[in-house]
Order: sequence, then structure tokens, then C-alpha cells
Amino acid sequence: MSAVETTVGRSSPIGATVENGGVNFCLYSKHATGVDLLLFDKANDARPAQTITLDPASNKTYHYWHVFVPGIGAGQLYGYKVSGPDEPTAGLRFDTTKLLVDPYALATANTENYDRARAADDGDNMAVAIKSVVVDPADYDWEGDEPLNRPFIDEAIYELHVAGFTQNPNSAIAAKKRGTFAGLIEKVPYLVELGIKTVELMPVQQFDPQASPTGTNYWGYQPLAWFAPHQAYSSQPGVLAAVTEFRDLVKALHRADIEVILDVVFNHTAEGNTSGPTLSLRGIDNPTYYILDPANPANYVDDTGCGNTVSGNKSVVRRMILDCLRHWVEHMHVDGFRFDLAASLSRGEDGEPLAHPPILLDIEVDPVLAGTTIIAEAWDAAGLYQLAHFGTDRWAVWNGAFRDHVRRFLKGDTGTVDKLADNLVASANLFHEPDRLPNRSVNFITAHDGFTLNDLVSYEEKHNEANGEQNRDGSNDNFSWNCGAEGITDDATIEALRQRQSKNFLTILLMSEGRPMLAMGDEVRRTQQGNNNAYCQNNEISWFDWDDVDRHADIRRFVGKLLHFHQNLVIFRDHIYWGHNGNSMIRWHGVRLGEPDWGEDSHAIAYELTHDETGDHVHVILNAYWKPLDFQLPPTAAGREWRRVVDTAFESPQDFCDPPAVLPNGQSQYACQARSSVVLVSVTV
Repeated sequence: MSAVETTVGRSSPIGATVENGGVNFCLYSKHATGVDLLLFDKANDARPAQTITLDPASNKTYHYWHVFVPGIGAGQLYGYKVSGPDEPTAGLRFDTTKLLVDPYALATANTENYDRARAADDGDNMAVAIKSVVVDPADYDWEGDEPLNRPFIDEAIYELHVAGFTQNPNSAIAAKKRGTFAGLIEKVPYLVELGIKTVELMPVQQFDPQASPTGTNYWGYQPLAWFAPHQAYSSQPGVLAAVTEFRDLVKALHRADIEVILDVVFNHTAEGNTSGPTLSLRGIDNPTYYILDPANPANYVDDTGCGNTVSGNKSVVRRMILDCLRHWVEHMHVDGFRFDLAASLSRGEDGEPLAHPPILLDIEVDPVLAGTTIIAEAWDAAGLYQLAHFGTDRWAVWNGAFRDHVRRFLKGDTGTVDKLADNLVASANLFHEPDRLPNRSVNFITAHDGFTLNDLVSYEEKHNEANGEQNRDGSNDNFSWNCGAEGITDDATIEALRQRQSKNFLTILLMSEGRPMLAMGDEVRRTQQGNNNAYCQNNEISWFDWDDVDRHADIRRFVGKLLHFHQNLVIFRDHIYWGHNGNSMIRWHGVRLGEPDWGEDSHAIAYELTHDETGDHVHVILNAYWKPLDFQLPPTAAGREWRRVVDTAFESPQDFCDPPAVLPNGQSQYACQARSSVVLVSVTV
């Protein structure tokens, strides 16, 4: 590249913006004394083709450093070096030996040559540093695609890992497409057949693949460039390939009528604690982007368990988060976001919780985001637990109380029936906002973090030795039960009980009010061999085993049928709490009608659902007791009778009857077997 004459450029927009004849670059840094823009010809170049030194007298407006470079465009590689005081006790950590990623970079390069250790050590790291890439967001043919803008619905969310879904050699995906956006496109028909209407993708924002004690960051919860899709998830070479391929994926999912929700990580970054690498924000303006210890600014406040906490309510950072979310909606067409450790975003500049966090309100009222789904993981790693009062009525939350109470109930713990009952009606007693809709409770049994559904019924203790931390990592509070043997067993009786318990979990999940979420592979009993914290396992422990699709075809059928049943009854989609504020859509029963047992030693409950406008009439029996129980059946309307849809005590295909099975004539009670669930539906005869 030959040197070109630059002009001063503009302070808006932030980032690298393709314009007529060139690119405008803009970077925010309040405390910097100087900024160099470095342009590269190749991703692994150890030296830039051109270094452009910005003059603070002309290339700076307020705290915005900017320059216009003619003659370049999309695909141009670049990075920054930022100078200023290296005074950790004042919170300043400028280091001109490090190439820095633009926080607004829309794509990244050189990830395959990246070396995290060099970014943490003294000295130059340019040859092994991540480079930023100029992108023209308008340069793509969406063929009429738009974000789906569906109202927040009750249809199931399917949480999946882009790489893990197709990485296994038995996925029937070509080798170069395994573990990529393109590989996932080929599996869209599987999601359609299963009945999935929404996918939640674990982190696809460019993350540091080496940010892990083991050197492998599989899950992706160590972000490096929030605006850029993860380069390793592209099946094609080229610095712009990941952007194009991610858009291809979104377009394919939308054509299949499937929403795309991103799991976004704005609570911390991959730069870690004081011994971590200087990759981007730390070297650009450390005290602006991170919450520092007020008593000792050399240290980071760590409310995330990852070494640092992003200062999400500082004005500059708030704008960056909003700009990022808008980019993913406007230019990448995603339909919503799940915010990892979202409670940390409610903390102020000193790390203390705020009563009305500006960033949460900004996200709620932003007009570009008005049609998106927003879901919070309403806690952080420092003990801030905001499940019952996160944000405002628009925010949905992962309902951890639902997960724990359902697990304890089916495990056979005492004192769980009353808590379970509230969870079955979207936890109406937990959430108190007057305008809140029941589907703001995202109900789940399992997620990426913790046991899979199969392991929940197969292990009583975590088995994380493969993670290299002497089994100290991961939660010890799993509320799991192995059904009589730890791990894999040849005992047919134990295996049958595990199968039944798995179906019990799924039945409760999909017969509850709220929005259900399934974890990848639970529909085919995917196992992680008892590992409940597989964040660093980029191998068969974490990958979807496609042999399970045939091996466990019976439970896959059960899940698909249950999803269809759930999605086609209005009573599961109505925006009224079933039993709250005088509504009579639910009636509680025990073994005798109208006599639920709320006692400490109760292990069973039944409930009757009625929707007057549609005529939906469903009766659900949940027996976590270790003996069969006879339940009286409520009367049906004239000309109608009860028929069996689900009985988890039966083997497939009688576990889910389609069409519903006729009960013996005049049957007034139902024998629910030990540790079983039953769903009956009233039909016209």
C-alpha cells in the first residue's frame, strides 16, 4: 500500500465507516495523549503497510479521534495503537506495544494466528494480534428478508451452540462446514421437523478462543469484538466471510419461520484481570470502559467471575452497547437478545446496584429494538440476584426458580408442591409488575450451564475432571438424581426410569404457563458424561451426537409431539395469568377433586385448565411419588369426554397418543403410575 493523503475526518459515526472515496475512522478515548491508525495488507503482517498518526489539534473533537482515509474500502485491515500514561494506580494502562481491536469493528481477522499470551506479555504482538476489518453493511443482498418482528410469544426457544451442533463427524456435514454458520444452515430442516420456532445462539460475537485456564474457550463467553461475528464460525476464507455467512444463516432461519436470538455478553470482556492481555478496551481507555476499584483503581471490580466488569451505565459505554444491538438488528437482522449475567448491567460506575439503571431503560425504549425479544439472565457472579424485579415489564428473564423447583419436585424432595404450583402459572407470585405478561417467564429445566437433561437423571454428582480444575468448577447444587446408579448403566429398570423422568421434565416444561426453553440435544438425551461446566470442552463431551437422533428416536418423537400440542392450544398462548387476579382458567386438584395436598410431604398435584372462548379443556396429573396414585377426573361438558394425550409410564408411541387415546367408558378416575405424568384433553364425541 502506498501512502495516501488523509483528511481530518469526522467524529460521527464511531468505528470504520465506508463512504464515497474512502473510509472514515473514529475512536473514543478520553485519556489518550495520542492515537495511531495502522493499516495492513495481510492479516498476519508483523508490520503495517501504513501508519497514520492522528494530530490531536486537528484529528480530535472532544474525546473522539478521527481521520478520513481515501482510496480504501471494505476488506481493509486495520488496528490502533493508543498512547498515554501507564499508571495503574490511576487506572491508566496504555501500552503502545500492543495492537488494539477497534471496539466498533464489524469483522476481525488473523484469529487463526492469534496468541493471547503475547498480548499479556511485554513487547510487540503485532504479528499475532487480531486485526479489525472494514465492512460495508449495505453490501449484501437480503432478498427481501427482514427481522421477523413477531410479538413476544410462548413458542419454545431452542438454545444451541453453533459449532457444537454440527462439529461431530457423524453430523453428515462436509468437513469444512462442520462447526460453522454454513453447517447450521444444513440442519435447519431438523429444527423445523422438531417444531422449533426460535433459536437462541450461544455467543457468536467475536470472542477470544484462548481465554480459558485450559487454553480452550468453547462456549464463547469471553467477548473481544461485540459488533463482529466470530470468525472461526465461517466455513469460507476471507476477512468478510463470517459477516456474509452469518447473514446467510439468519436468512435461512427466517425462511423457515424461525426467530434468531443472540446470547450477548456485555458484562465483561476477554481482557480479564490485571494480569490479563491488552487487546482493546484496556489499552484504549481503561477507566472509561471498566468498573475500577474506587479504593485502588489498579484493580478491577469483578462482579462477573471473569476478572473485570464492564461499566455499562457510563454514557459512552451505554451508547456503544445500544449501537451494537442496533447493528445486529438493522444490519444482521437478528430478532432478539439474551443478556448474559445481565444483573451486572444494573450496576453503577462504582459497582453498586442502581434502582433505575439507564442502560436497561435505554434498551427497553430504543425504537430500533422495539420489535425485538429481550431476555435477561437476572443475576451476576457477585451475588446480585434480581429474578423477581429485573428491569421493567418488557424484560423477560430466565426463571431459575422454575428450574430448581421442578428438579426438586421430580427428585422427590419434600416441601416442593406449593412452590411448583406457582411456577406452573408463570411464577405469578414471584413477579409483581402489574403490566407483566406471563410469557416473560422463560421456563427451563436445563441450559448450557449445568447438567444436560440426560445427566440430570443419570448423575448425582458433577464429574468435571476433564476440565483440569480437580472437579472444583461448576455448581454443586444440581438437584439431580441418578435413578439408582451413577452414570451409564446396563440395568434396564434404571434406564426405563431415567427415560420416564426425562419425559416428566419435558411434560412439566411444556404444560406450564410461560415461555419454554430447551437446551440443544435434550430431545435426544445428549450426555456430557456428568460434566456440568463444559465451557472448555470443544470435543465429543459438548458436541451434538447425531447418532442419538436414531438411538433416542422415541423421546425425540415425544418432544416434537409435545411441542406441537403446546403450540396449538390457545390456553398456552394466552396473555393472562391462569389463576391470578380472579381468573378461573386453572383449578387445582389432588387425588380427590378440589382437594390439592399442599403439605410438606406431598409429592403429587393435578390441575385442570379451561379456556372459555376456545373450549380448550386440559387435565394434567403429576405424580412424583414412588407409588401409583388414583386421581379422580373432573367432569367434562355435555357431549365431550376425556382422552389420553400423554402418559409417561407408557413406552413409545403410547407415551404420546396422536390422536388422543379413548379411555374406558365412564372412567371417573385415572391410575397415574409411580413417578409419571399424565395429560388428558377433553374432546367432542
